[in-house]
Amino acid sequence: MSLNLCIDIDGTITEAYYWLNAANRYFDASVKPYQVKEYDIHHVLNVSREAYQEFYRLHWKELHGEARPRKYADLVLWKLFMQHDISYVTARETVTRDITVQWLRNHGFPEMDLHMLGSHYKVDKAKELDCDVFVEDRYENAVELALSGFQVLLMDCSYNRKPLIPGITRVTSWLDVHEEIETINLRKQKLAPYIA
Repeated sequence: MSLNLCIDIDGTITEAYYWLNAANRYFDASVKPYQVKEYDIHHVLNVSREAYQEFYRLHWKELHGEARPRKYADLVLWKLFMQHDISYVTARETVTRDITVQWLRNHGFPEMDLHMLGSHYKVDKAKELDCDVFVEDRYENAVELALSGFQVLLMDCSYNRKPLIPGITRVTSWLDVHEEIETINLRKQKLAPYIA
């Protein structure tokens, strides 16, 4: 039995703080990863949203191109890819598609459907893809998805350590992700005869 999996990119398959060194240089700041307590980066840097957007506009290519993948993300995604239907679902704008596809190739990730929403709202896309499990790092996204009935694996980051609601499971690595998805799949297989 296979599952429909939705996988976020930034902070989920990439390291969560890959933007930090460049942002510190640009804004003459010295923020450390453990000090990143919220998702909105301009708040973390104590600059205006407009100032951060200008930084991103100037540097998005190198930020996304030089991001490092999380440990074991590629290996686990290949294992899952052999058994399940997987889609990348990201808030990135479509203008970043080429660099995103190239980054995924360069780091040995399986080539799967890539949905670039240009928005953090992912519920409608999860419904469209009949998602069984969504792997995500943004707390607000996880809550929205869980409240809409989706099972969410929340990749642990300093900015998402808030109370979990039913439907959200915190994971600390891609090995955890694999284990949780295997457990969910086994549970689904056991239930299948009763809901068929």
